[in-house]
Amino acid sequence: MAQTKVPFALDWKFEGPSAAYFAAVDNGYFADEGLSVDISAGSGSLDAIPKVATGAFPFGFADINSLIKFLDTNPGAPVIAVMMVYDKPPFAVIGRASLGVTSPKDLEGKILGAPPPDGAWAQFPAFANAAGVDASKITVEPVGFPTREPMLAEGKVDAITGFSFSSYLNLVRLGIPEDDISVILMADHGLELYGNAIIVNTDYARENPDIVTGFIRAVAKGWNAVIADPAAGAVMVQKRNPAADVALEQRRLQLSIDANVVTDYTMANGMGGIDADRMARALEQLAENYAFENAVDPSLYFDASFLPTDGSLMLN
Repeated sequence: MAQTKVPFALDWKFEGPSAAYFAAVDNGYFADEGLSVDISAGSGSLDAIPKVATGAFPFGFADINSLIKFLDTNPGAPVIAVMMVYDKPPFAVIGRASLGVTSPKDLEGKILGAPPPDGAWAQFPAFANAAGVDASKITVEPVGFPTREPMLAEGKVDAITGFSFSSYLNLVRLGIPEDDISVILMADHGLELYGNAIIVNTDYARENPDIVTGFIRAVAKGWNAVIADPAAGAVMVQKRNPAADVALEQRRLQLSIDANVVTDYTMANGMGGIDADRMARALEQLAENYAFENAVDPSLYFDASFLPTDGSLMLN
């Protein structure tokens, strides 16, 4: 069968959570859909959005909250989310028990290190409101991405904002005992936001609806494969990123599976879709941190019509 070439833009480097897409390649799930998929690394949650909006890539992987803001400031841009992957976003506050931070309220009276462009920091005001934290009692220290975890490791700040799986493992690599690291996932404390999703160029999707559905089906199979065998997934990552530590990337993958992909909702409903009521609440919370320029319309940000209906989205 002739293979349709499909470039796919990731949000970040080839690390543990990328394994699901490599599994879809290596296990032949994309090929079964008639697709030859070339996966490109990215440099942040915003990275894939303009690539897809311009048509340079038909598919990408990006934070839906960043997509919502992009579409608000670029109304009519031909890009939309079609498959939710991170039912819970990895936005987190990471503290240390030895520094007195194990719960949201513990942040009051403490120093929080936050990189100004950080996605988790962008959601902190809504998280603080939802968790009942008085943000005025927190001293915020702007930090750089490279110095964030080292400053927490050295005790120069009491907690940091970041992505749960990345910051946790960075601290482990710096020698912090795991029982001293507290990961406060914002989604577990009232933040209703969704996380990263498969996005598509809407012009491409209109002309190739079957390809979009096939792509989603292959991605779901890829996630099921690495959920069943994360060790094999980590090896697939190292195949593309020879500098990667297989054991570390297996842990990073497992952390993302446990915290972001496999949730009560996705176990009951399968992955890929969203709950309309939760999305409405999420948009209200997003408005606490961001002043919308245009009318808020969930149909502009997520289109469930391409999701396969053959049961392939169910998690094993």
